[in-house]
Amino acid sequence: MNWSISFEPLLSWPLLALVLVPLSLLALVGLWFRQRGAVLRFVALLALAAALFNPVFLNEEREPLKSVVALIVDRSQSQDIGERTKQTDEALAGLQQRLGRFKQFDVRVVEAGKSEAAEERTATRLFGALEGAFRDVPPSRVGGAIMITDGEVHDAPAGTPEFNAPLHALITGNEHEKDRRIRFENAPRFGLVGKPLDMSYRVISTENETAPVDVRVSVNGEQVSVEHAIVGQAMPLQVTIPGAGRNIIELAIDREPGELTDTNNRAIALVDGIRENLRVLLVSGEPHAGERTWRNLLKSDASVDLVHFTILRPPEKQDGTPINELSLIAFPTRELFVEKIKDFDLIIFDRYQHRDVLPILYYDYISEYVEKGGALLIAAGPEYAGEASIARTPLMSALPAMPTGEVVDKAFYPRLTDLGQRHPVTRGLDGSATEPPHWSRWFRTIGVQNPQGEVVMKGADNRPLLLLDRKGEGRVGMLLSDQGWLWARGFEGGGPHVQLYRRIAHWLMKEPELEEERLTAEGRGMVLEIRRQTMADDPGPAQIITPSGKTLTVKLDKSEPGVFLGSVQTSEIGLFQVANGDLTALAHVGPVNAPEFADVVSTPDRLKAPAEATGGSVRRLASSAGSAVTLPSIVPVRSAGEASGSDWIGLRTTDDSVLKAVSRVPLFGGFLGLGLLLLAMGSMWYREGR
Repeated sequence: MNWSISFEPLLSWPLLALVLVPLSLLALVGLWFRQRGAVLRFVALLALAAALFNPVFLNEEREPLKSVVALIVDRSQSQDIGERTKQTDEALAGLQQRLGRFKQFDVRVVEAGKSEAAEERTATRLFGALEGAFRDVPPSRVGGAIMITDGEVHDAPAGTPEFNAPLHALITGNEHEKDRRIRFENAPRFGLVGKPLDMSYRVISTENETAPVDVRVSVNGEQVSVEHAIVGQAMPLQVTIPGAGRNIIELAIDREPGELTDTNNRAIALVDGIRENLRVLLVSGEPHAGERTWRNLLKSDASVDLVHFTILRPPEKQDGTPINELSLIAFPTRELFVEKIKDFDLIIFDRYQHRDVLPILYYDYISEYVEKGGALLIAAGPEYAGEASIARTPLMSALPAMPTGEVVDKAFYPRLTDLGQRHPVTRGLDGSATEPPHWSRWFRTIGVQNPQGEVVMKGADNRPLLLLDRKGEGRVGMLLSDQGWLWARGFEGGGPHVQLYRRIAHWLMKEPELEEERLTAEGRGMVLEIRRQTMADDPGPAQIITPSGKTLTVKLDKSEPGVFLGSVQTSEIGLFQVANGDLTALAHVGPVNAPEFADVVSTPDRLKAPAEATGGSVRRLASSAGSAVTLPSIVPVRSAGEASGSDWIGLRTTDDSVLKAVSRVPLFGGFLGLGLLLLAMGSMWYREGR
């Protein structure tokens, strides 16, 4: 209980001063001159003043508040190593028992690192958890905090933390731990396909190793080399990027006996492969309405270097025109089709016919170019059905269909075949989902027989319109109409010519995204997403091998024709292997080379500075592997006292309290006050009357 006196005046303070100050002066003057009755007049004045001031005794009943103490428990993945989890559980139970003996402490337990969020599972953020524990606590009630951790805290402040109470850290693990790890020093995010990419890495060890360490280098799951690294030194590395899109570069070293973990014995770099400008040779047999459609499309693509020739005048035409006026430059047939044919990624013959512009032997070179991995596209017109058709040359071995000699001039809507609805080149073409398709008609189809490969579009009378085929290591496409320019000109609303032509060209040039059979996997947060592209009706489930070696089976559900999707939620971070049929894929889930696994050796160094700045301490729970956990004693201390010792840690107590009740007793109220006032006034009156 707390007793105190309070004044509750019956009049305002200015009015009291106006009344009492003149009376006080008169009473003091009477005392000064020792007038008779001056003492009684002064006593009466005091009684009047006491009545007007109305003094009150207050009795406050207060309940002391508790100091809030936070137990921050590190549950990050590095705490699963060795005996750290056991040490953490024992220390937590012991601290809760000891703190439970003190009534002045309100203990809050916060477990950090248990969230499934990727950013929280890949880095230890104890100071963020500490801030959250005291968010609703006034500074005067903060008693302190105790962290149970391996010391690998990634949000520890470099200097004094914004924390006004003792901070203590109890370190799991032991001081004799051993580990070796590897990391990338320089890993560019982009690289040119087929070109060497300069990188660098470093092998770090807690031991003083002098012997070289073998480093296995893998690209997209396939080992490409074994490097020899000197521990502690930055080592150069050159890797050739095999393909466009996401590439996974992995470095791995063997686990040494006695190592804490082999999780950090691998390092991952994600490199996006970028193709150099693709070289395309476009040869137009004669000027026609659709010639510029191909040219404009290819010229608008910044990744394409286009070489375009148009044969304006056949060589058999004899009209007396001088030879030096037949063209701006001579058609460099030998240079293009013999010497530099391998430099082209795609050759397009647009309404081309054999008219002795190319020697007959050169068609053999083109066929050989396709067999060895080149790409050829035939944009056919009526010439393909004529006697000068290129199908009557040695190029016929590379062509997917032979002409019947028939040209069908009939209006039709180009439609997708059943295969075309699943094929990446034509799947989901804008306007293909309705019947008739939401695009304009064409009016000419070139008849062919015995088509090979895949017919993905059909024309008039269900005749083949677009054929895609593989020849040896190369690819061939054949568009059996020269009416695509109607879409480009907006006839009857036009059509998706850019989408279709670009997909055809990029499929021929082996763009990975347009492969009929393709398996890809990608990590999004802590979810592994799988995408299967196939021409089959059902690819079956996918098999997954996790970083820890576990095997999972995931069902793939149909998303759209030719595309099947699957996903799996995981708590593991690292490289996942996915297989379906003959296809395999790699994906990394979680942040690459996460700080949680970069250095797993327990250490008191990171928390030493912030703990000592608050008057706290840092100490290990166990001195060696297998030894028992030793907890310090807990001592309540005042705010100005020492907060740590050799075998004890201090937590501050608070002086804050909460008011429960107030009782008031007026000192000059009721009959007692009235009697005292009348007695004083009556005595003064009696004395004055004499």
